[in-house]
Amino acid sequence: MIKIIGVRFKSVGKIYYFDPSGLDIKMGDNVIVETARGVECGEVALVDREIDETRFSNPLKKVIRIATKQDYIQIERNKKKEADAFKVCEQKIAQHKLKMSLVEVECTFDNSKLLFYFTAENRVDFRELVKDLASVFRTRIELRQIGVRDEAKMLGGLGICGQQFCCSRFLGEFHPVSIKMAKEQSLSLNPTKISGTCGRLMCCLKYEQDSYEELYRTTPKAGSIVKTAEGKGVVEDANLLTGKLRVKIDKSDNVITVSKDEVELIKAGVERMSRSEMKALKGLEDN
Repeated sequence: MIKIIGVRFKSVGKIYYFDPSGLDIKMGDNVIVETARGVECGEVALVDREIDETRFSNPLKKVIRIATKQDYIQIERNKKKEADAFKVCEQKIAQHKLKMSLVEVECTFDNSKLLFYFTAENRVDFRELVKDLASVFRTRIELRQIGVRDEAKMLGGLGICGQQFCCSRFLGEFHPVSIKMAKEQSLSLNPTKISGTCGRLMCCLKYEQDSYEELYRTTPKAGSIVKTAEGKGVVEDANLLTGKLRVKIDKSDNVITVSKDEVELIKAGVERMSRSEMKALKGLEDN
């Protein structure tokens, strides 16, 4: 077992593990560490954890030091540089008439690199833009095209629930969300009802999916043939949460409501989406 700490480099970002080097590090401290991008300053999100050494394929990098007063001064300088770089980059984008939207600029702690995050509908030839930026800032320049979900996470905002975006509030990483989830949760398949501000399926569809999958597995679907106390019938509607089924009895106009525990499944129904539904929902999944 080895002792580790977890460090975040963004307020709601992925946690990376480091060797605390025997330092007395507390939750919320800022520490200086070496990463693949260079020397960075991050906030400690996990402390006093022990993990099996075999979980890591490579030795963990050691914490260089707990951030000092001078380090905080450097961070403020970097923030000013990021703001200046954002303005300059927007001007250069306009000059080159590039169809791209700048989202955020990051300066590594050691000033070895400037990263520019942008969105665009198609691929963008930004080679000349990189040359211009490098001549202005005299450092390594990297442009990264990001998706709309990443853009929403960086910019933040309020969802239709009235709360701050989940992705910018507490989601460290995005989880795959599919149309199948909305279908199984009996949600309206109207794109405006199940998509977030980013234009993709809402992240919250994932939160209760495990429970819905279990209910979906044990509840006869619409179109299933079941045996009830009043005879054989076809399930017209099923409420997963209450377990109530609306069943139309064969050879009659009777429609009864029964619990799923009171019926015997004869033949399972298959739910399908129409072509018009699929067309309307195309593009909501984040591929």
